[in-house]
Formats: sequence, structure tokens, C-alpha cells
Amino acid sequence: MLNRRSLRIKVMQALYAFKQAEKSNYLLALDRIAETFSPDLNSMQVQDIQKLEGNRQLATILFEENYLNTNAAITDENASPEVLVSAANAINFYHQQVKKDRQLSGKSMLSEVEKIYDHYLLILMLLVELADLVKNEEESRQQKYLKAYTIFPGDVKLYNNPIICALREYKPLETELFNLGLSWASEGSLLRNVYNTVLKNDPVYLEYIQTAESSPEEDKKIVNHILKNLVFKQELLRNYFEEVDLNWTENGEIIRSLLAKTIKSIDQEGETVSAIELLTLSKNWEDDRDFFLELHQHTLDNDQTYEKLIIDKVQNWDAERVAVIDKILLKMAISEMVTFSSIPVKVTINEYIELSKLYSTPKSRQFINGVLDVVAIELVNRGIIRKSGRGLIDNK
Repeated sequence: MLNRRSLRIKVMQALYAFKQAEKSNYLLALDRIAETFSPDLNSMQVQDIQKLEGNRQLATILFEENYLNTNAAITDENASPEVLVSAANAINFYHQQVKKDRQLSGKSMLSEVEKIYDHYLLILMLLVELADLVKNEEESRQQKYLKAYTIFPGDVKLYNNPIICALREYKPLETELFNLGLSWASEGSLLRNVYNTVLKNDPVYLEYIQTAESSPEEDKKIVNHILKNLVFKQELLRNYFEEVDLNWTENGEIIRSLLAKTIKSIDQEGETVSAIELLTLSKNWEDDRDFFLELHQHTLDNDQTYEKLIIDKVQNWDAERVAVIDKILLKMAISEMVTFSSIPVKVTINEYIELSKLYSTPKSRQFINGVLDVVAIELVNRGIIRKSGRGLIDNK
């Protein structure tokens, strides 16, 4: 299931993508200036190439000096009106694009997380779809050969698997899939390929269908086997999910956990299966969702404030050479310490140290630990970090 660390990783990834978009917007703005002062190859008049280049350079300098300040008017006694307008237009373009990317960042981040739940539901339904292919194939054979062909119980054993039957008949799953617009209808060829080339040649499955009856443990075992080996390990389905989810490597682990807990919770006595309960993304998704969105929003809102705070604390480092991920993790950690009063400072610092081990440089752990220790003390003394309840645990 999703936990707070998983959500911090999702925020980090969204912020990193946004930073990359900011860089692209910066370069696009410079391209607009360059285009303004490019020679007109179709003009019949003689053009002053040197003057055009000088104007481009001056407009670029004015842009670079002012692009972070949306309210300041651009003035320069040496600049022509054309240069001033070009720089101002580039700044306006930059901020429009950044605004669009910021809005998209939050929406995409939440959509990517909710996609985890979608895929959890789809994979539960995948078990039903594969079992239905078993029944359809046997019925097609019977129709083709008429009375000469008899369907034996073992042939359709997967279709009659009590757990899969329970999933097939479970109305909440059907309703969720319908409400979210999820189905395998457009992937019929993929499912048939998985069934014909993988499932029908799987030794564990072939052993399972050798007998007409199985114990509840055997029924559950084959379901877990299909999930573990056909969905998460076998190339066809793994490739499919990697194409529709760029973060499938890490999201797949969360989905595996949800599926394992779902199947484990099912009690079976003979052909009777206890009520299935669909899991949520986390134990308290509403609270975790708020934490997730607020951490992302607050970090973006205070990007420049925390940038200056960090630079002041890394005077012995070349600020330009601080890893992008390190800066993002530091800003997120400061946001978390300031915004969430119930999370102890030491918990926050330890979480971001752990993230730096996974996603940044070998030296990042010590760097982030050192900066956050100093920043935390300063912000507590200034009354900017204020903890309450559980958050007071490490502030005594």
C-alpha cells in the first residue's frame, strides 16, 4: 500500500519534472528573443547583422536579470524600445508557460497516484478475463465437435476457481470499474496472446488443471502464482504496464502489495468464499491525499524563499553544483517541517536522508543532514517551525 514515503517520492518526481519544464521554458524564451533579432533572409534590404546581434545580446541580458520578477518594469537607457519589448515579451511568455506547467504538475501527480488504484482493479479483473478465456475456448471446441467433445471439470477449473468466481460476481468491483471507465475490452488480442502463449504452457497451471477438485489452499495458490509470475514477471504483461505507467517499476510493487493483501484476506471453505473487500490506496487515503497535495503546493509556493535559505547555509559549497534532487529534497523537507505541525522534525529529516540515499549522490546523505539540522534550529528559534501534539516529541 501507499505510505508517506511513497507519497514523498511522488512529490519529488513531480517537482523534478516541473524543474525540467522550467529549464525548457527558459530556453524557449531565449529562442523567442533570438528569433526576433534574426536576419530576415527574405528581405531585399541590407540588414545590420552586427546591430541585430547586439540587440539580441542586450535583450537576453535584460531577460536573465528580470525573468524571476514578474512585477518589475524593464528599463535600460541603452536599450531601444524594440529590445525592451522583446525582453518583456520573453518574460511574459516564460511565466505563462511556467504557470501552465505548474497547474499540470499537480494534476499529473495526483493522476499518476490514482492510476495505481486503477491498475490494482484492472489486475483483479484480469484474473476473471483469463478464466473466461478458458471457458470460451472449451465451449468453442464443444460447439465445433458437438457430441464428440466433452468438457471435463479440470478443463474449466480456472473458470470455476472459487476466488475468481467471487471476483466475477463481486458487484463493488464491477461498479468501480464502470465508474472509472476501466476495462480490458480494447486489449483482447493481448489477453489472448497471454492466455495462448503463456498460461497454457505454464507448468504450475497445467498441474493445477490435472484434477477436477482442489483444496482452498491450491485454489489460492494458483491465483497468487498467476499474479506473481504472469502479471509481474512475464514479458507480455510487464511490457504493457511499463508502457502505460512510466513509474511501473515502483508502482508495481505497491500494486503487488495491494493484490497480495486482497487475496490473503479471502477466506474459503470449499466453494464458498467470504466477502471480498477492495483496498484503498492507503489506510487513510483522504488524510494522505491532503498531505500529498499540500506538500507539493507549499514547496512550489515557497521555492525562491527556500532557495535563498539553502544558499545561505551552503556558503562552503558551490551553490550551482548542488544536485537538483538535493535542492528539491531540501525544499520539500523545509516545507514539511513548516507546514505539518504533527510530524516531528527528526522524522522529517530522517525521511529525506533516506530518500537521498535512494535518489541522489553518495555524498547527499551527509549534505542534506547537515543543512536540515542547521535550518531546523534556525526556523524553530524564529518561530517559523511550530510543532504540536505528536510533532513535539523530538522538540522537548
